[in-house]
Amino acid sequence: MDFRKLFYLALSSALVACGGDDGSKGKPGVDSLVRQTAIQPLDEACPYGGVHIESGKDSNRNGTLDESEIESSEPVCSSGANPTLNAAVDEIVVTQGLSGDASQGRDLPDIEEPLSQLGMKLFFSKALGGDQDSACVTCHHPFLAGGDALSLPVGVGAERIDLLGPGRLHRADAEHFDGGPTVPRNSPTTFNIGLWDQVMFHDGRVESLNKVAGQNGAGGDIRTPDVAFGNAAQGPLTNLVMAQALFPVTSPEEMRGFVFETGNSNTVVRDHLALRLQGETLPQELAENNWLEEFRAAFEAPAGTAEELITYNNIATALAAYERSQVFVNHSFRRYIEGNKSAMSGDAKLGALLFFGKAGCANCHTGDFFSDEQFHVVAMPQMGRGKGNDNGTTGDDDFGRFRETGNDADRYAFRTPSLLNVAATAPYNHVGSYLTLEEVVRHYTGPREAMQSFDYNKLDANIQTDNLSVNTGLALDQLDALRQAGTSLFPENIELSDDEVAFLVAFLESLTDPCVTDRACLSPWVPDESDSDPDGLRVRAENRFGGPL
Repeated sequence: MDFRKLFYLALSSALVACGGDDGSKGKPGVDSLVRQTAIQPLDEACPYGGVHIESGKDSNRNGTLDESEIESSEPVCSSGANPTLNAAVDEIVVTQGLSGDASQGRDLPDIEEPLSQLGMKLFFSKALGGDQDSACVTCHHPFLAGGDALSLPVGVGAERIDLLGPGRLHRADAEHFDGGPTVPRNSPTTFNIGLWDQVMFHDGRVESLNKVAGQNGAGGDIRTPDVAFGNAAQGPLTNLVMAQALFPVTSPEEMRGFVFETGNSNTVVRDHLALRLQGETLPQELAENNWLEEFRAAFEAPAGTAEELITYNNIATALAAYERSQVFVNHSFRRYIEGNKSAMSGDAKLGALLFFGKAGCANCHTGDFFSDEQFHVVAMPQMGRGKGNDNGTTGDDDFGRFRETGNDADRYAFRTPSLLNVAATAPYNHVGSYLTLEEVVRHYTGPREAMQSFDYNKLDANIQTDNLSVNTGLALDQLDALRQAGTSLFPENIELSDDEVAFLVAFLESLTDPCVTDRACLSPWVPDESDSDPDGLRVRAENRFGGPL
């Protein structure tokens, strides 16, 4: 706000008010007055707020400038540091009960702990891939924000095994080759995975049955795909992340492959992998094997045997320790909440007002973690191989949460993602069909219109889109039905200007911990040459040009 201008306007008005009509001192006359009226944030003329300076003649001599007496009005706009704007954001923080720190009060491991270090080495090892051509890190690399920066992943059978991210392609002679990516859903980030308390995966197929806040599923029963929906899996399952780590190795598209233990149970697959690391398979499957010493150090059992220590439960426990150590919550909005009012830009503050206000984002993206961990139909464009669901027209649909519950209302419902670090985790939604945050925001203003204007050309040319229109159309029909039934939290009739869309994007960007885009900061989570490579099968990630990722 230009306070000097405001001061001179007020001063000149005061001087004029002392004089009469002819300028002579003391003679009666019509006084000139100036008044100020507040401009609230998100005003079209002054987005950050400010004041209107209004001037005119006090014709009725009541000492007040009435509306009919205003002769001129000039806005004086504030900057993003406007106390009124800050106060509006502060009120949101209070009413939403936000602390800024989603990790507060949680028991989370440190990356330097021995168990986390073992988990990191396992995470990067292709020994856990059935055909030894993929690893956990294949789809979840720290330098790719805990994902793979692809709309849809390519797990096994890649043209170049150690190429991660853009440029990773399915090999033409690999099983089930169709020219496109093999995994039917987008890779969710592993960052902050220890902050989920209710479910894992887009469809929640790993689920805490107790759902205690702040526990990440610890201390209670957990359901997994190894048992029927609603039942507790056999333990010990120490937390949701450990339970989740049981399953990528059993997926033929992700890690198992289509030959290794084909037709056998998940338990058989896991046991075989444990035997591989124990060195107990005949013939030996690892040319180099120093895993026993690694497990002895991590589990503090210097005399432990391979059979005792190298079990798949222990493998999953170590993987979970590594993943749960990936805590990145030091974002700008948190720093603002903690007292640094300049940590956020003015645009981001305006975005917060919209996010928690008329845009309705906080209907589902709640709390410091920005997720209610529930399942909602939002009808994002559906593409890729799908999950094989038959919708009556196509056979490559993905019914989402319905696949677990069988509840018709859950058809096309997917888990609300956390928005922490969302600016770094593109592409977006369960199949990665939106590449930018702006596209996602605009989808919520009109999902049918977004589908009608969807630009196929922005996608990688090899992504399967033959049935995108049909499958998405059915998801849109489901959204309409839920809205009509009054059971959808998807806001309706949202109108956002281009500026307001930009403000929302700025707020979403303010939820990014700077560490997630800083290779040096992330380096503790990526093994280097000083770290042992127990089997010589470490993924040494490279980019499409052949250089280090």
